[in-house]
Amino acid sequence: MKGERVKKKKAASIHLNQKWCKGCYICLEVCPKKVLEKSSQVSDKGFNPVAASHPELCTLCLQCEMLCPDLAIRVENGG
Repeated sequence: MKGERVKKKKAASIHLNQKWCKGCYICLEVCPKKVLEKSSQVSDKGFNPVAASHPELCTLCLQCEMLCPDLAIRVENGG
């Protein structure tokens, strides 16, 4: 309708604990929107950690958080 404001969805807040991540990349496989990707940086453990490259695409399905065997991912609603 004319004059109505459309609420913009705020991006999810995705917290990645790099110290706990072991680089199994299960989160990359289960994310339906490909929010996460391998970082270009190499960690102290010798692998590319996960980075939230597109948090604005997150649907809050929480698959990455629930299936991470190391509990290294926490997803919160951005607003």
